[in-house]
Parts: sequence; structure tokens; C-alpha cells
Amino acid sequence: MIEFFKHFLQEFELPLSNPVLIFSLILFIILLSPILLKKINIPGIIGLIISGVIIGPHGLNILAKNSAVDLFSTIGLLYIMFIAGLELDMNEFKANRNKSLLFGFFTFIFPLTIGFPVCYYLLQYDFNASFLTASMFATHTLVAYPIVSKLGIAKNQAVAITVGGTILTDTAVLIILAVIMGSSQGNLNQAFWIKLTVSLAIFSAIMFLVIPRIAKWFFKKLESEKHAHYIFVLSVVFFAAFLAEVAGVEPIIGAFVAGLALNPLIPHSSALMNRIEFIGNSLFIPFFLISVGMLVDISVILSGPTALIVAGTLSVVAIFGKWTAAFFTQIVFKYTKTERQLIFGLSSAHAAATLAVILVGFKAKILDENILNGTIILILITCIVASFATEKAAKKIAICEEEISHEEANSDQILDEHILIPLAKTSAAATLLDFALLIKDKKSANPVTLLTIVPNNDQAEKNILKYRKAVDKFVIQASASEVKINTIARIDHNPASGISRTSKEIMSDIVIVGWPRKTGFLDKIFGENVDSIINNVDKSLFICRFQKTFIEERRLVFICPPFSERGVGFHLLLQKICRLSQELSVPIIIYAEYKTHQTIQQIATNLKLNAKLGFKSIMDWDDFESISDEIKPTDLIVFNLSRKGSVSYQSIFDKLPQKFERSFEENNLILVYAQDDRKVTSMDAYEDFTATPLTKGLEAIEQIGRGLGNILKKG
Repeated sequence: MIEFFKHFLQEFELPLSNPVLIFSLILFIILLSPILLKKINIPGIIGLIISGVIIGPHGLNILAKNSAVDLFSTIGLLYIMFIAGLELDMNEFKANRNKSLLFGFFTFIFPLTIGFPVCYYLLQYDFNASFLTASMFATHTLVAYPIVSKLGIAKNQAVAITVGGTILTDTAVLIILAVIMGSSQGNLNQAFWIKLTVSLAIFSAIMFLVIPRIAKWFFKKLESEKHAHYIFVLSVVFFAAFLAEVAGVEPIIGAFVAGLALNPLIPHSSALMNRIEFIGNSLFIPFFLISVGMLVDISVILSGPTALIVAGTLSVVAIFGKWTAAFFTQIVFKYTKTERQLIFGLSSAHAAATLAVILVGFKAKILDENILNGTIILILITCIVASFATEKAAKKIAICEEEISHEEANSDQILDEHILIPLAKTSAAATLLDFALLIKDKKSANPVTLLTIVPNNDQAEKNILKYRKAVDKFVIQASASEVKINTIARIDHNPASGISRTSKEIMSDIVIVGWPRKTGFLDKIFGENVDSIINNVDKSLFICRFQKTFIEERRLVFICPPFSERGVGFHLLLQKICRLSQELSVPIIIYAEYKTHQTIQQIATNLKLNAKLGFKSIMDWDDFESISDEIKPTDLIVFNLSRKGSVSYQSIFDKLPQKFERSFEENNLILVYAQDDRKVTSMDAYEDFTATPLTKGLEAIEQIGRGLGNILKKG
């Protein structure tokens, strides 16, 4: 018994050496510190950093800074940069790349300009030491990024330009570090510049040309192996970090570039994205934050007044330099004070790149111990300031965006959005469900409903049991994306009426059906003519033909006939189109008349939809096939059609689906019949106008004309 207690006490000797006990301690800290500090309104990030200070070698020495801690810390840092690149809205980033460039310039030049005179004249360091320390002020680490990600504002423009500016300023600083090191070693010659330029060019070519092709092939060939997708992504991240290091820059640059390279291939609402964020935010990133705290040595403040003066000076200059950059960014781009605070919060934390610069300079004897100790204190202070500033600003922006969403929801019922997917065969359900998860509004609490209509015969009960067993795997598929699935089986002789009744019972907004199984659009589906479903279901109806995976899409072609933008359900449709564009990171090309395009632009502005909208004019809708040369096999085609009797209905569009099926065999194709506007019309100038008699008359005239034409040809 005594031996047992001795062994038990040995396990708790400090610092801890048992890996199981160490990992248990880290997990308890990750679990409890954010919960406890939330009670006193302190961001959870600060709790993790302070926990690292307490348990670290400079605190209670519970945990030593060993290779295992360094490994998990490195993984966490790379994960932060990777997620930042992966969550970046590429359409927003491309549209605002000039803003990112200017912010990157501001956040680099202002800290450098302010810091160099302070270090050179006030602290009296030499040129190399002053310039290297001043460049350290220009770096920043996205320590507070998990806050904006958690609050759901990662796609905000202020966040996008800050993330874009991070990669620019950190790259510039790390290149300066390489230059200063080369200068101190006497290697700053023509060969140095050639080597750096060539290595960066090769690294960029591998990441943006080779890796996306390999990833696309991998995701396509192993589509069903979902666990392999996550392992592949992790492999790409760490391989990219290694390549960046070989190229002469820091691994964090490689991780960020890996996020940018894989961004178009991983939809933000996919199960893979959910797994990446879940594991990172639950384990790797908190581990990194704890390791940052373990670097902090509070005792350096007590080592003498010089260390205290240097630490205070460095912290003030670092914070003031970043605030100045955020202030000028606000002035130039006319941002609000809250957005300025968000930019300042995200860009003011110093950790990874800062520590890399200082440690390299210290080991090369360019910097002294006071700068090193002062930088450690600077890391703690700036991380705390950044966390408070970011959380305060992010909450304000999140509340503001939520209020706007509620206003839009009150008019379009977005928050109560309900999607219904009728299934003829469960084999097509996986792709239709993936599409539904891409366009589904994340704020809607309603599930996605899978429906099957079973014929009323002797086999009805067996068919229902068979259906329920078959859809179980789709419930698991959706749960990976944290989306609820509801399954319904109906017994009905007429599938179209069954779909119509169910859509009304559950008050669905969108009905998604698969393409007819037989050749020809007007062949039977579910044993019923498609026309019957179109006419019976008055909800927004999406008829989908998916020939390939979504990762192969390069553009979203949105075909919009005249007056279709005036339909009741068009606002909802445009929101879904823009959401699909963001998820797939593809631009939208609108084929429409000029007036229609103007109206769409105005609607997008009013709804504050962040999407890149291109435009191509169509004047002759009778000769629509003339644009077939402009549409590529990698385009996702969305055609906005109208039901008979609606304001925008034209009989010439009745045969277009058949033409599309023949002309664009390789394309993914979606035909959309927006919410039925035969009872309600948005044409204010024609409140009493109904198109039904007119369209019937035109159809009769067309039939008479075709008949006369045939008679004349025979004559």
C-alpha cells in the first residue's frame, strides 16, 4: 500500500511527466477556463493565456515547455492561419483586394515608422536592432480570430481586409528578417535575392496550381470516404507549412496559403468544414493559446527598471501603431467606429511572428535580453487588449447583423425557412441533400424534410419501412453539418398532390426535386407528369440535375427572363443564388436584359448581399441557343422560369428545358420556379392585371399560326 502511494505521489511531481496526466490537465483547462471567466465577462481566450502563465515554467511549473507542447502549439498556430484562409470569402476578398493591400501597407508602415525612432533614439539601440524591433511591431497574429468565427461574422468586410492584410504584413516582416539576417552574416548579395524570389515563385506555383488539382481529383475519386477528406486536408496544411519554410518564409504563411488554395473546394456549410472547425476550435487552437501564456515570465518585471521601461515602451508603441493603422483605414474606407475597433482588435495581438522575429534576432545576438523579456510582456498585454477589443466590437456587429437578418426575415420569412426534398429514389438523395445544406439559412431552426410518396397498395407498409431504413444514413450525413433532418412517408395515389399537401402542412418555402429519370423533361417523374408538380406546388421549386461534384464548378450562370425579377419569390431566390456563390467561391454571371440586371443589382444592394455579379445581355430570347458557345462545361446553370399565368410567363420558354438538357449534357443544371405569383403580383402599376387570359390568347394565336404555316408548307 505504501508503494502504491509513493508511486501515486511520484506521478504528481512537478513538472508533470506523465503524458496522460498532462493531456488530462490541458483538457480540463480548455473546458473550464472559458466557462469560469465568462461569468465575469472576460473573453475565454484570455482565460487560456492566463492559464498558460499559471501552469507554465515561469509560473507554478506544473507543465514544462517540452517538445510535445511545442508540437501542439505549432499545430494550433498553423490551424489558426489555415482556418483564416479557408473561411475567407474569396468573392469578397477579390472585390476588396485593393482595400486589403492598403490596410496591409498601413499596418506595416505606421508601426515601423513609429517604432524605429523610439528604439533608435529613445532606447538607443543600433540600426539593425532598432529596425528589427520596429518590424516586429508591424507583425500581428490572429489570436482573436476564433472570437469573430464563433460569433459568425467571419465574412464581414472589416474581417476580410484584416485577414488579407495579415498575410501581406507578416510576409513583408519575415522577408525583412531574412534580409537583416543575411546582412548580419554578410550574405546579402545578388544570389540571396535570386534564391528568395525563385523559391517563393516555386512555392506559389505548387500551392495554387498543383495542390488544387490533386485535391479536386482526391475529393472526386474518394467522395464516399469522408474521414479521408479530413486527413488529406491536414496533410496539405502541414506540407504547405514545410514548403514555405523551405522557400525561406515562416510556416504560418504556408498554412494560410493552404487555406486559400483549398477555399474553393471546401464549401463553408459542408460536413468537412464543420469537422475542420470543430477539431481546431476544440483542441489545437486552445493548446496554442495556452502555450503562448507559458512563454510569459512575469518575474522579468522585477529584474530591474530597464526591463520594465523597455516592456512598457514596446507595448505602448505596438498598440499605438496598430491603432493608427486601423484609424487611417477607417478614414479612407469610411468605416464605422465599431469596424475600426474590430480591425484594431484583430490586428493588435502579437504572438507567433513577433516571437519568431525576436527569438531569431536574440539568437543571432542582434537583440539583447531586455528586448526579449519586453517582448514576452508585450505578447501578454497585446493579447489581452486584442481579445477585449475584438469581442466588444464583434458582439456589436453580430447584434447589428442579426437585427438586419430579423428585418429581412420578417418580410421574407427567412428565419422560418423550411426545405422539403421529395424522393423518388434514395440514390439521388445524397446530392440533393448536399445542395439543400449549401443553400439553407443557418439561422433557421427548421429541419430539412425528406419526403417519399408511397402508392396505396398491399405493399405500402413494407415500402414505408424500407424507406425509413434507407434514409437513416442521410440523417447521419446531415448531422455532420449540424443540421436536423425530418423524414416523412405519405401514402397517396397521386405523388404531385402528396408533395403539394405536405409542403403546405409543414409550411415549406423551398421544394427540391431531382431531374426526371427518363430522357425528356416532360416525361413522368414519380409516376406523374412534371407539369403536374409545377402547377400543384406553389412554393419555390428547384428541379436539379447534378452530373458532377460541386467542387468542379467555376462559374454560376443565372439566366433571368424579363419581369421574372418582379415575382413574389425572386428575393428569396436571389439570396439562395448569392449564398450558393459564396459557398462554392464562384462568381455569378447574369444573363438578362439590361433593365432586369439593374433591378437585380438594386435588390442585391437592398438585401446587402455580398456577391460578385457579372452581366451579359440577352435581347433575343427566341434565339437563346446562340449563347451556348459562351457556357462552359464547368458552369453551374440556374434558369429562373415561370408558371403559366404568372406575370413573367412566356410560352417560348416551355421547350427551353428540353433544349437545355440536350445542349448542356455535361453541366449541372437547376430549373427554378419561384414562389407562385399568380395570386399575388408585385407589378404596382398593374394591380388589377392578370396575365392568364392574355397568355392563353397568345398561345391560341401561336397554334393557329403554326397550323397555317404547316398548311402553306404542304401547299
